[in-house]
Amino acid sequence: MEKVRLIFEKQFAHVVLLGILLFLLDFASRLPGFFDGEYLGLTTRTWFALSVVNTVLHQVYVWFCWRTQLHLSLMTNVFGQSAFKFYAAGFGIMIILRPILITGLAVSNGGTLPVDPIIMQIVAAILLAPGIYLLYSIVRYFSFTRALGADHFDESFRSLPLVREGIFRFTSNGMYVFGFLVLWAPALFFSSISAIIFAAFSHLYIWVHYYCTEKPDMKRIYT
Repeated sequence: MEKVRLIFEKQFAHVVLLGILLFLLDFASRLPGFFDGEYLGLTTRTWFALSVVNTVLHQVYVWFCWRTQLHLSLMTNVFGQSAFKFYAAGFGIMIILRPILITGLAVSNGGTLPVDPIIMQIVAAILLAPGIYLLYSIVRYFSFTRALGADHFDESFRSLPLVREGIFRFTSNGMYVFGFLVLWAPALFFSSISAIIFAAFSHLYIWVHYYCTEKPDMKRIYT
C-alpha cells in the first residue's frame, strides 16, 4: 500500500493543475482567429487537439514509467534488461511529435497574430539559440540516456555528479528552462495565436511535471 501511495505522490496536485491549464486553454480558444485555417487537410482545431493530447499523454506516460519502475520495478519485471529501451522508444516518439505537431498547428493558423511578421521571425530565431546550445550541452556533457531518466532504471547513474558545464552552468534545469523555448519558435515564426497559446501551455505544463513528479523522485533517488 505504501508503494502505491508513493506512485501517486503529488499526482492529485498534477491533476488539479492540469485541469486549471486546460480550463485556461478553453478560455483562450475563444480569441478571434484561434481556430482559423487548415494544413495538410487538417483543420487548426484538429492540429490543436492533437498537440494537447500528445503533450498530456507524454507527461502521464513518463510519470507512469518512472514511478512504477522506481517503486515497483514494474518495467524491468516486464521487459527485463530492455526496459529502458522500451520506455525510451515511447518517450522518443512523443517528444519528436511535439515540435512536429506545433509546427503543423503554427502553419495551419499562421498570420492570425496582428504583429509585424519580421519582428516575430527575429524573436523566433533568438529563441532557437538557447535550444541549440542545450542540445549541444546534452550531447557533450549530459547524454540523452541520462536526460530521459535513466537513473530510475539503472542505479549506476545515481552516483554521477551534477553537470555544471555548457548551458547547465546557468541552471541545473536547462531542459525545462531553455529546451521548451524551441516550441515557441514555430509559433512566433508563423505568427499563430493558437500555436503561441499552446506553446505557453506546454511550457507551463512541463513545470507541473517537474514539481509533481520529477522533483519528488529526485529527492527519493538522491537522498
